[in-house]
Amino acid sequence: MPLFDALKQDNAEVWQAYTRHGFVRQLAQGTLPEPCFRHYLMQDYLFLKHFARAWALAAVKSQSLEDMRACAATVDGLLNEEMALHVGYCAEWGISEEELQQVPEAPANMLYTRYVLDVGQSGDLLDLLTALAPCFLGYAEIGTWIAADPETELDGNPYRSWIEMYAGEEFQEPARASERQLNRLAGQRGLAGNPRASSRWPGLSRIFGDAVRLEIGFWDMGLSPEV
Repeated sequence: MPLFDALKQDNAEVWQAYTRHGFVRQLAQGTLPEPCFRHYLMQDYLFLKHFARAWALAAVKSQSLEDMRACAATVDGLLNEEMALHVGYCAEWGISEEELQQVPEAPANMLYTRYVLDVGQSGDLLDLLTALAPCFLGYAEIGTWIAADPETELDGNPYRSWIEMYAGEEFQEPARASERQLNRLAGQRGLAGNPRASSRWPGLSRIFGDAVRLEIGFWDMGLSPEV
């Protein structure tokens, strides 16, 4: 079993709570209050900056050129493409780049991003990629699920472009590449086939579960724009 599949399986309850969170369900149905979405967008801008820092750290932690190139490509995509797209998308919601740069960072944002960076500083590349996986791969699963869910309302949904972005191939393919990198690295560390048999398994499963719970906290934050 690939590492990512085993991690999801052993953390199935929190993974389900994350990928089917009320924030996501309301977004899919177009019922999410606009202040909640605006709050989420502004915090996500700050998150993306720390996410880029974490992937830069992953390049530092890499021991092969293949991993260095993969991590560097992700950093480049985040800093030079995704953040610009995010700024442009926020502008459509009346949020200026100046506002994004001045917004205070929410505690849930701090907890999540600093946790990932701490894992990266104290562990190896496999630890860090495990901590990063819930965001990239979770959003990919959320996008796919929303697009296929019969309860999703696209017509007249103010969040349709968000849904289509994460369901689209431009996001899905890099996510698949990230999953392949995680599983390949796990194989190189002796976790191929039966990850649970490795002495690394308990620590990796804990890191993944902690990161998923912090993702849930991020959605909770989105539903509480006054916090």
